Amino acid sequence: MNKLKLYQAFSALPARTLVFTLGLSILSLFQAGDAQAQFGKNSRSRSSIDDRNTPTFGVKAGINRSNVWDEQGQDFQADAKTGFVGGAFLVIPLSTYLGLQPEILLSQKGLQGSGTLLLVPYSFTRTTTYIDVPLMLQVKPLEMLSIVFGPQYSFLIRERNVYSFGGNNVVLEEAFNNDNIRKNLLGAIIGADFTVDHLVISGRAGWDFLNNHGDGTSSTPRYKNQWLQLTVGFKI
Repeated sequence: MNKLKLYQAFSALPARTLVFTLGLSILSLFQAGDAQAQFGKNSRSRSSIDDRNTPTFGVKAGINRSNVWDEQGQDFQADAKTGFVGGAFLVIPLSTYLGLQPEILLSQKGLQGSGTLLLVPYSFTRTTTYIDVPLMLQVKPLEMLSIVFGPQYSFLIRERNVYSFGGNNVVLEEAFNNDNIRKNLLGAIIGADFTVDHLVISGRAGWDFLNNHGDGTSSTPRYKNQWLQLTVGFKI
């Protein structure tokens, strides 16, 4: 008899285990379905919020690819140069589709150039570091896309030149070092921002209206900066 009861209990054990496991599975499925529905609801709720009406502050960093668009000099030829750019931006909504976007950037520009001065060939690499302050109007046709354009003020804080002269002529080097470099520049900038959540990818094109010399009397090359800019930013 004891053996029979033991056998019956042993035979019934898998069935009870199966029922118990099935019950847990059904309960888990109901819980998972409820969680998924809640997640979808929250996702739809988040996506329905239009950030175009929300003031935003952020930081950004990237590169400039700069050159000149207007030049005056003796057989002067320029090639593009790559530099760093980084800083902060602020978005001030005026409406869903319009806003203001001021920025303040530490921006490296410059060029690689060659030519002749006093009939002597030369080449040089110039790196200029500016504080750029673009004041842009923001047009927001889509939540993820903004088109920006406006004036830009730039202040020169540092210039570094590397020279190579045909005869290592001290007079030519002094001519470059004594240039009356313009520190305050005014230009224009246009571009677009692509926003995904807190990430902002920005492209810009800019042109200075004023050349690099304050009085325009220098015999060394005079030029106006132009640049392409690509940055990645983060909205805080």
